[in-house]
Amino acid sequence: MKLYSNPVSTASRPVIQFCIDAKIDCEFVVVDLMKGEQRKLPFAELNPNCLVPALEDGDFVLTESSAILKYLAEKAGHPAYPKDLRARARVNELMDWFNTGFYREYGYHLIYPQLFPHHKRPSEEAQTATLNWGKDKACASLKVLNDHYLAGGRKYLCGSEPTIADYFGAAIVSLGELIGVSLKGYPNVQGWLAAMKARPSWSEANAVFDGFAASLKGQRFVSIGA
Repeated sequence: MKLYSNPVSTASRPVIQFCIDAKIDCEFVVVDLMKGEQRKLPFAELNPNCLVPALEDGDFVLTESSAILKYLAEKAGHPAYPKDLRARARVNELMDWFNTGFYREYGYHLIYPQLFPHHKRPSEEAQTATLNWGKDKACASLKVLNDHYLAGGRKYLCGSEPTIADYFGAAIVSLGELIGVSLKGYPNVQGWLAAMKARPSWSEANAVFDGFAASLKGQRFVSIGA
């Protein structure tokens, strides 16, 4: 199998980390986003959306980070995607929750418009309104994550061991480090993310991302808890 990805990509990082933890035999093929390789052949033919990651397993190609995580865990028979119907439904619920409302507000309405020119709104008024909206909605979602999904300070989202929802969600939440988000107001989230970061696979999967975050320190952003 080949995983076409980029180590700074929020969608790629959880798949890379899970592959490392689960010892899945998968070749990591880097798609250079800075050079626009995602929009060029042969990758653009593999994934016409021109986004990473993409998995190639023989003649089967799969896109979308959440779907790839489920496929790999199922193929490996890994307990991070439980067989029990209700336990699996809970993992699916959490992955959908992270991937829709939370990521939309946190990533696309708060973080990305401050980092990438093609995400910035066309006027200062629109930019300010977008960031304020994103911050407000992201804070509300972090409270739900802290007070509901991680209630009682549980180590992982669904029990004593991580599921693919933890890998997926931790990559999205850690995205806030690019703009100096502080999770001190969300201690359960802070503890959960620390548990995911304590896994040996984190540093290997996130080294490039961590370097990117370090390069942005000292810049001023609209942030959370800072």
